[in-house]
Amino acid sequence: MERSWQSGRRVPFWRSLQSKFILSYGAIIAALLIFLNIYPILISQNLVFQSKQDSLWRQADIITSTLAGGEGLTAEGVEANLTKLGVTGVDRVMVTDPAGKVLYDTSEVDNAMDHYALLWEVVSALKGNDVFRSEYRDGAFRTRAAAPILYRGMTQGAVYLYEYDKEQAEMLLDFQSNLRNISLVVCAAGLGFSILFSTAVTRRIAALLSGIHTVREGEYSHRVTIGGGDELTRLADEFNELTGRLQTTEEVRRRFVSDASHELKTPLASIRLLTDSILQNDGMDEETVREFVTDIGNEAERLTRITEKLLTLTRMDTAPPRAVGPVDVKQVLLRVEHMLLPLAGAVNVSLHMDLIEGCTVLATEDDLYQIAFNLMENAVKYNLPGGSVFVCLQLRRGKRPGDGDWVVLRVEDTGVGIPEEDLPKIFDRFYRVDKARSRAAGGTGLGLSIVRDTVLQNGGTVEARRREPEGTCFEVCFPRWHGEEEGAE
Repeated sequence: MERSWQSGRRVPFWRSLQSKFILSYGAIIAALLIFLNIYPILISQNLVFQSKQDSLWRQADIITSTLAGGEGLTAEGVEANLTKLGVTGVDRVMVTDPAGKVLYDTSEVDNAMDHYALLWEVVSALKGNDVFRSEYRDGAFRTRAAAPILYRGMTQGAVYLYEYDKEQAEMLLDFQSNLRNISLVVCAAGLGFSILFSTAVTRRIAALLSGIHTVREGEYSHRVTIGGGDELTRLADEFNELTGRLQTTEEVRRRFVSDASHELKTPLASIRLLTDSILQNDGMDEETVREFVTDIGNEAERLTRITEKLLTLTRMDTAPPRAVGPVDVKQVLLRVEHMLLPLAGAVNVSLHMDLIEGCTVLATEDDLYQIAFNLMENAVKYNLPGGSVFVCLQLRRGKRPGDGDWVVLRVEDTGVGIPEEDLPKIFDRFYRVDKARSRAAGGTGLGLSIVRDTVLQNGGTVEARRREPEGTCFEVCFPRWHGEEEGAE
């Protein structure tokens, strides 16, 4: 028999979890039932043996005390004393003289009167030993006891008692039979329970396997529902959370591929159109050709910018963490300001820098430069003629004790601003508030995504909000590095 999962793979039943559960429970139940069927019977037999030993010893002691005397044993005297004593509860009473000759025997089947007793119990008793032997055989308890008759240290004879008890044997057999019947019922119930339990568990595991197979086939929206509140339920919840993340990641990937394809297709289409126009018009004047070639160069530069930023994002997604060190943020901002002054002058935008000393963070200089350059370049490009860009660097105390200081970089502009409904999306890849204006300014829709990912990789935070009365404000926060102060302490 084989167990097949919905994943398409087949597991032999003898190797399946269900068979292992059944065999495990079956082995445990069998061991318990064997113990319960053997131990009580042995205890009961021992109790019966002990009871019979006590009973026969008492009677043997009474008989030996009665028969012991200075006149010796005679058949008539033994019979008279035992008749007067009235021995009951045993099937055979035998009394011998010191030589082992039988003086008295109550057996009707193999009476040994006037013969020598050849029983080893009698021989041992004549040597001065007390003997007891009991056995369960052929559905009956057979008990024997022998004791010497002693008078002043001399052995005058021996007493032999024999009991054949079938009633207690039948009671023990009934008890054993009842235990066996109960064991069969318990075994059947236990096996049934183990089958139900193992089926329920393996069915839930099969649901998880089926879910994994479905997700592996690309159905990331699939969810598994398993009740119970146990580890399997938690595993299903973790699986659903994982598939949710996979679904989100897949949606982002598809959107990213779609957006990237669209962004790359636009300049490629423009280049193709311009080249076709040049090739199909033999009489095109030189000035027009130069204009078309210039446009082709601009589109090629735009393709270069897009691919470079896509490569940057790919490296950030896959590259291992880089070695970081203390970086003075003020010096990085001054470098960015120096690079952007020509661009700001060309579009008639003024840069206002308000930077304080002592703002050191643990990062890489290239990362901080990229963050600052993207934010300040956007503030210049998407500003209005005659507008301003305000760059502020300051320290901020943490809100809770032990939070430490934060280095805060704030970049504000006096442009048209970003609508409130677009603020949560501006860090998404390829998202643009005004697509036409962004393309005219040479934007790719990837700069702010790079800013966000770089900030997060360095343990910081970034947020965007509207600036009153006009424009946009970006604020980046990094934990301040206290390495020098800590080393001094």
